[in-house]
Amino acid sequence: MAKMEVKTSLLDNMIGVGDMVLLEPLNEDTVIDNLKKRFDHNEIYTYIGSVVISVNPYRSLPIYSPEKVEDYRNRNFYELSPHIFALSDEAYRSLRDQDKDQCILITGESGAGKTEASKLVMSYVAAVCGKGAEVNQVKEQLLQSNPVLEAFGNAKTVRNDNSSRFGKYMDIEFDFKGDPLGGVISNYLLEKSRVVKQPRGERNFHVFYQLLSGASEELLNKLKLERDFSRYNYLSLDSATVNGVDDAANFRTVRNAMQIVGFMDHEAESVLEVVAAVLKLGNIEFKPESRVNGLDESKIKDKNELKEICELTGIDQSVLERAFSFRTVEAKQEKVSTTLNVAQAYYARDALAKNLYSRLFSWLVNRINESIKAQTKVRKKVMGVLDIYGFEIFEDNSFEQFIINYCNEKLQQIFIELTLKEEQEEYIREDIEWTHIEYFNNAIICDLIENNTNGILAMLDEECLRPGTVTDETFLEKLNQVCATHQHFESRMSKCSRFLNDTSLPHSCFRIQHYAGKVLYQVEGFVDKNNDLLYRDLSQAMWKAGHALIKSLFPEGNPAKINLKRPPTAGSQFKASVATLMKNLQTKNPNYIRCIKPNDKKAAHIFNEGLVCHQVRYLGLLENVRVRRAGYAFRQAYEPCLERYKMLCKQTWPHWKGPARAGVEVLFNELEIPVEEYSFGRSKIFIRNPRTLFKLEDLRKQRLEDLATLIQKIYRGWKCRTHFLLMRKSQIVIAAWFRRYAQQKRYQQIKSSALVIQSYIRGWKVRSLLQAYWHQKAPTTIAAYWHGTQARRELSRLKAEARNKHAIAVIWAYWLGSKARRELKRLKEEARRKHAVAVIWAYWLGLKVRREYRKFFRANAGKKIYEFTLQRIVQKYFLEMKNKVPSLSPIDKNWPSRPYLFLDSTHKELKRIFHLWRCKKYRDQFTDQQKLIYEEKLEASELFKDKKALYPSSVGQPFQGPYLEINKNPKYKKLKDAIEEKIIIAEVVNKINRANGKSTSRIFLLTNNNLLLADQKSGQIKSEVPLVDVTKVSMSSQNDGFFAIHLKEGCEAASKGDFLFSSDHLIEMATKLYRTTLSQTKQKLNIEISDEFLVQFRQDKVCVKFIQGNQKNGSVPTCKRKNNRLLEVAVP
Repeated sequence: MAKMEVKTSLLDNMIGVGDMVLLEPLNEDTVIDNLKKRFDHNEIYTYIGSVVISVNPYRSLPIYSPEKVEDYRNRNFYELSPHIFALSDEAYRSLRDQDKDQCILITGESGAGKTEASKLVMSYVAAVCGKGAEVNQVKEQLLQSNPVLEAFGNAKTVRNDNSSRFGKYMDIEFDFKGDPLGGVISNYLLEKSRVVKQPRGERNFHVFYQLLSGASEELLNKLKLERDFSRYNYLSLDSATVNGVDDAANFRTVRNAMQIVGFMDHEAESVLEVVAAVLKLGNIEFKPESRVNGLDESKIKDKNELKEICELTGIDQSVLERAFSFRTVEAKQEKVSTTLNVAQAYYARDALAKNLYSRLFSWLVNRINESIKAQTKVRKKVMGVLDIYGFEIFEDNSFEQFIINYCNEKLQQIFIELTLKEEQEEYIREDIEWTHIEYFNNAIICDLIENNTNGILAMLDEECLRPGTVTDETFLEKLNQVCATHQHFESRMSKCSRFLNDTSLPHSCFRIQHYAGKVLYQVEGFVDKNNDLLYRDLSQAMWKAGHALIKSLFPEGNPAKINLKRPPTAGSQFKASVATLMKNLQTKNPNYIRCIKPNDKKAAHIFNEGLVCHQVRYLGLLENVRVRRAGYAFRQAYEPCLERYKMLCKQTWPHWKGPARAGVEVLFNELEIPVEEYSFGRSKIFIRNPRTLFKLEDLRKQRLEDLATLIQKIYRGWKCRTHFLLMRKSQIVIAAWFRRYAQQKRYQQIKSSALVIQSYIRGWKVRSLLQAYWHQKAPTTIAAYWHGTQARRELSRLKAEARNKHAIAVIWAYWLGSKARRELKRLKEEARRKHAVAVIWAYWLGLKVRREYRKFFRANAGKKIYEFTLQRIVQKYFLEMKNKVPSLSPIDKNWPSRPYLFLDSTHKELKRIFHLWRCKKYRDQFTDQQKLIYEEKLEASELFKDKKALYPSSVGQPFQGPYLEINKNPKYKKLKDAIEEKIIIAEVVNKINRANGKSTSRIFLLTNNNLLLADQKSGQIKSEVPLVDVTKVSMSSQNDGFFAIHLKEGCEAASKGDFLFSSDHLIEMATKLYRTTLSQTKQKLNIEISDEFLVQFRQDKVCVKFIQGNQKNGSVPTCKRKNNRLLEVAVP
């Protein structure tokens, strides 16, 4: 029996109020008390309508498991208790099923858990969307982009150990099925000032500490770094290590994530080299030096650091040294060079470090976008996730806080507008009368900051561009003149007399009344930070770097592209970015997550009510609740409403057979709820006051108790009766079994007694018969024993007599053998004596003959005898070889063994000559066509033997060339007429698509002068490449048919890049192409055999990498485009 599914409503087992729209009474204290009550019971999520409030627990909770993901999958938003998964599922289903682009806006102050919330949203979407190799790869790349951006964009602050110091907006793109295709990341306002200076108790960006902690000694030596943090001025030492953070392990995680996202090895190394250069820039120190004209000039104290930076970046040391000492100003064809004093040199150094790191971060974001962007051009659905800094109010607020709070003002504005719009659309959709809602519109604050004429940002830009002396004080004076009468602007020097006595306002500050409260800004640094100037000399020095990445980061340093126009200010850039972001968000359906930090100690189980109250104010939560419940506080579809409260009315309980709306009307009439407290929409019922809903819940709770009592009563009666019937049945069964057992036991006793009696009677009868038998047979038995004894005695006598005869025969045989051996020994001794006499006689005769004929021999007789003997031996050797010569087959390796040691070299030379002779005889039988085939086979052997695993299988296959009979096939008549030259190869190959790695069939034609590609179906020529434009052929060393034809850069055929093919006759095609190119161009074609090579596809260079893998198609290699820079071929 299937397990019954249990659904939990938002209102069931509610701790506090799950949706604060239902909070009663509604004020700041009740909101904070409700959040605290839920936080104490590990309920960290609370709703305000469709907005999710998340309180950071500062510990792991078991509420993000795969089981939880399944619980919230495809569920109504209010069906289960509040959770971030509910909002993620609602957004994903709206995107997938209703084709509505979504955006999820995550806001809150540093340490409130915004980054973790964005990770949870992305992990939930990744878990519930489709599966498959390509989909999983896209999901993995999207998720692995987070560790890379966190390493370079996050830092430890006093409020958060992993604080995002930049704003991030990610658009995740989906296809029509809801499967992810890719994504695009936008970054906003990286806090680059942190690179050169960090507040006390905070760290620089994570990547610096991860690099020094996790890099190997070899890598550190290559980057000219040391592991000691204290060696670098840009790293604060009071918080260099963070409890619970393993920088070394995180470095390995980042390197692995970069590889998954698609960074090539040389790109990752280049990034680390730039990071090392930034670190070492902080160690450059300056000293003053007086010049002849009396001006001070800065000089570098220790040039060793400068030398190492130049070695890392490939910059001429003298060029960079001059850039730190001089500044060149250009205006209308004039150049003026001025010296930099020590303060200006330190400013230039820090400006270079900040710009270098900031541009590197932007390059990383663009590089990640290249890898994760959607490869297809089909229509996409988009879900945006915005993780951006929350409203910031510090003791010292500067330009960064001003820009951040401006962004939050814009987000609050769009939040109110979209919330009201959503409310109004739902009322219209449900045919409910819309009433105007009063709320604070912060457009006046946004206008104060961004107005193009007299806004604060416009006046700041005007001050930065104004000639003459420009300081932060002149900027503040201008603000006092223009904004003095603005009701949200306050200053000590304001013309408005009501602020003259406000001693809480210092002279160098101004205060803005934001929607979240008043914020006091220090004007010191506003002008410099808005200018964000980098001297042109430093830009040009960076552009001259031999380091490709650094050179690409400073395009304005190119002397050929000098632009005297002043670059846009930081404020104007951020204002434009925020405008683009707002425009993007307004095209999507918004979903909100408001994150709250419960305490400043980053500790679990601590809820600081004052801190939370401050965040509730500047997040505008109370305002949000008021807007949401200005009309109707609660709304619910008719079906779940009837299902939940039907037990309160006899007419609807237990089943209502009519329409759900009619059932709800009957129910509310029965309960006598005032008509003004609710309204009926098209598909929902709207309840005005939370008290009405709580009254329904109380009635339901009481009714459930009554029903529970009734169910218990019926259940107990059923249980007792069932128990009685079971006992009765059991008693009957036990009695029956006992009676059976008693009868069986009695029967066994009677049976055993009868058997005992029978056995005794039978024994007595047998003993009686045996006794009578023995009396009759006794004499016969005695006689038999006597005859047996006599027979045994006779047998013993005969055995003894036989043994005596055998012994005599054996002794006689031994005696005869001894006599024979003595006679044989005597005969052998006599024969040896006769042989010795004959040998001595022969030697004696020989001696006599030699003495007799010695006078007839000349002095060189020995030499003649030696030569004669040698000649006879050689003659014998050749005569024997005549009969032992092997067959005339060139592959027969048999050869007679050498008879004499001194003939060893002759024997080998004869073997070589014989082999050459029979090979010539064999070749003389070939026709001209066969000779050409064997020449090609020989060429193939020289090119591919022991280099290409596919070569051995091609040896036995004849090279046919034109596999397609184009001349005979009428289908290719048009193709035949278009080619006038002789066709050397005509074969169908698979051309690999540059975009996705899939293959298309093409006819590959090789003539004496050209290489052509034609469509297999129509025969139409698609490409024609002269052989002089072919520079190289690349292939792997494995057992596959993939090969690339590289074309000369700049030629007409190379406009779309190189060609990548797959063929079953790779060895033949490459050999014929090599021979034909050599014949026509008199130059050898380069054949590259490597498991990883680069192919030019349009403007990009793509790495083709061959790997071993198990194939679904058996032994057929597969090709897959992993990212924009990598094409992977899996070979079985």
